[in-house]
Amino acid sequence: MQAHAIMRNCEHPPRKVRRVTDAIRGRRVNEALAILRFLPNTPARDVYTTLASAAANAEYQANEANDTSFDPNELWVVNAISDEGMKIKRFRARSHGRTSRIMRRNTHITVIITDDPADIGRHARHSAQRRPGPVS
Repeated sequence: MQAHAIMRNCEHPPRKVRRVTDAIRGRRVNEALAILRFLPNTPARDVYTTLASAAANAEYQANEANDTSFDPNELWVVNAISDEGMKIKRFRARSHGRTSRIMRRNTHITVIITDDPADIGRHARHSAQRRPGPVS
């Protein structure tokens, strides 16, 4: 059984959120929540709430399916993705009557969890193909 949660337009740039999502990918949900609780990075709060929401979604799905073998301590983080979201464009006044553009980047955070640890390797390969390379 798989469950996921998505947070859209998180107010942190994707590059900073990726540092946090890389820290929890492939771990147990309880261990990942403990890591996120004590990370000093600000985006860790948003990833924490998204992961907690995914765990709650998994529990809800198990209750709906009357799955008596469901154990919330046996959930694994299959994938944690941070994609680029909407950009907010701002301008700042510069010298000699000019302006410069400020791009405020937002992020879409997606967390996928499962109760089968064999799914971890399969999803990691697909997400590596989706992630764009560095912009030059």
